[in-house]
Amino acid sequence: MKWEYGIEESFSATGEGLFITNEGNFQYGNATLSYYDPATKTIENEVFFRANAMKLGDVAQSMVIRDSIGWIVVNNSHVIFAINIKTFKEVGRITNLTSPRYIYFLSDEKAYVTQLWDNRIFIVNPKRYEITGYIDCPDMTMETGSTEQMVKFGKYIYVNCWSYQNRILKIDTETDKVVDELVVGIQPTSLVMDCNNKIWTITDGGYEGSPYGHEAPALYRIDPVTFTVEKEFRFKFGDWPSEVQLNGTADKIYWINNDIWEMDVNAERLPLRPFLPYKNTLYYGLTVNPKNGDVYVADAIDYVQKGMVYRYSKECELLDQFYVGIIPGAFCWK
Repeated sequence: MKWEYGIEESFSATGEGLFITNEGNFQYGNATLSYYDPATKTIENEVFFRANAMKLGDVAQSMVIRDSIGWIVVNNSHVIFAINIKTFKEVGRITNLTSPRYIYFLSDEKAYVTQLWDNRIFIVNPKRYEITGYIDCPDMTMETGSTEQMVKFGKYIYVNCWSYQNRILKIDTETDKVVDELVVGIQPTSLVMDCNNKIWTITDGGYEGSPYGHEAPALYRIDPVTFTVEKEFRFKFGDWPSEVQLNGTADKIYWINNDIWEMDVNAERLPLRPFLPYKNTLYYGLTVNPKNGDVYVADAIDYVQKGMVYRYSKECELLDQFYVGIIPGAFCWK
C-alpha cells in the first residue's frame, strides 16, 4: 500500500456530525471516509484523503470515537488510524494487525481489537499505538477465526464470533482470558446491549452449500448475568438479517432484512410490518441518531458505484439523501 501523496486540505468540523466509513472494494484500496452535518444537511466525502493527502486503505470496517479522537479500523490494510475528529488529520496509527474488525476501549491505555482470519483478539495500548498482547479464542483456527463486535457488562466483554462460527464469547478483562461461551445460531453478525442490560445478536443462518451449514436465521436476547438465551425470534429460512442497532435510549432495536425493521426491546414477537419497506435496492448499513431518533440507511446499490445514504425521521418521513463512497457500511456519531 502506497500511503503518501496528494495535497492536504484544512477542515474545522465543530458541532455534532456523522462519520460514514465506506468499505470500498476488497483489494482495490478505495476505502473512504465521509462526514455529514445533520444540521446543515451537508456532506463531505473522502475527508481522510483530503485532510491527510493519503488514501485510507483497503476495506474501512468500523469507527469509534473516544475523547475527541476517531479510531478508523481498516480491515485489509491491517491498520487502525487515529484522527482528530474536527480536522480529520491523523494523529497516530496501530499497525501489524491481522485483519482488524472492531476496537473496544477498556481504558485510555487498553483496548481490544477483534480480527478476521485469526484465532486471537489483540490487546493494544492506544496511547502508545502498540500491540501489547493477545487473547486466545478456543476451538478456532486461523482460517475460520472470526471475532466481531463487543459489549461490556461488569468486568466482562462479550464478543460475537461470525465467520463459520456460532458462539458468543465471554472474556474476563482482568485476566484477558475467555472464561465462557454461549452457542447460538449460525453466524451471529451483530452485538448490542439495550436499556435493560440485555444483549442482542442476530444470525444470518449461513448460506446454501456452506460447509458450516445453512439454517433459518434468528434474533436472540441474552441475559449476561446467567449468560443464557432469554428469547429467540426465528426468521424464515432464506432470510438474511443483519445490522442490529439501537436508538438513543436503547429501548428499540432496528435491523435490516430486505426491509428496515423496528421492535421494542420488551416485545414478545417479531413485528408484522417493516419500519421502512424494501425498495428494490441493497440496504447495507444502518444507524439511529441518538439525539432525535432519525434513522439513516446506507444503500450499497451495486457494490461498484458510489453508495447512497437515506435519512428518515422516526415517523418514516424522508428528510435527506446524499451520495457517499463505495459500499457505505458503518456509521459513527460525533
